[in-house]
Amino acid sequence: MQLAQKMIVADDHPLFRTALQQAVSQIAPDAEIVQAESLPELQTVVEGHTDTDLILLDLNMPGAHGYSGLVFLRSHYPEIPVMVVSACEDPAVMCQAIDHEASGYIAKSSSLEEISAAIGEVLKGDIYLPKQARQHQHAPDTVSMDLAQKLASLTPQQFRVLTMMSEGMLNKQIAYDLEVSEATIKAHVTAIFRKLGVRTRTQAVIAVQTLDIERNDLASDPVGEAE
Repeated sequence: MQLAQKMIVADDHPLFRTALQQAVSQIAPDAEIVQAESLPELQTVVEGHTDTDLILLDLNMPGAHGYSGLVFLRSHYPEIPVMVVSACEDPAVMCQAIDHEASGYIAKSSSLEEISAAIGEVLKGDIYLPKQARQHQHAPDTVSMDLAQKLASLTPQQFRVLTMMSEGMLNKQIAYDLEVSEATIKAHVTAIFRKLGVRTRTQAVIAVQTLDIERNDLASDPVGEAE
């Protein structure tokens, strides 16, 4: 097996990023490892490392709503396999990650040996799922899949704007952070509304929250701003 030479570890917990690096070193000791602590940082990192062989992705990083980071990566970087490494051990969530084109899923509670073996399977081109997920009777979530298809139509910059909107940021704040004009952000917001089929910021935020792993965590009153 040809071992990957560059991997991105995307997780907001330093200790677990270190653990993942140890797992990677067992299967690919010479691999270059690049880190990201949030979804916006991951977007920037991937843009600078398009030759990455594998991305190890936590679903619950800052800026992410469940599968939103996975959907972004698979739509804009389909040549890079993505393996989810998450604290969630629900077989339905594992299967849904595969529905959203993850190349594998393993729980963080797994041993380093198990994680290394799973990484090895994905590097060989296989799809890795724990036993409990393989035995789970699964039906795709059509609502989530429809929203993912709409999200995939967003440009990387539109996705950034939507991510920042979902964190309650106003247009002027987003414009400042992205170093563009407020008019540019308003144009992006208009395009986002059109692509998602919504009319307001609140509807856009609720739409992206459809990808949350636990629907009960949906924000009841996202910060709004008239357009």
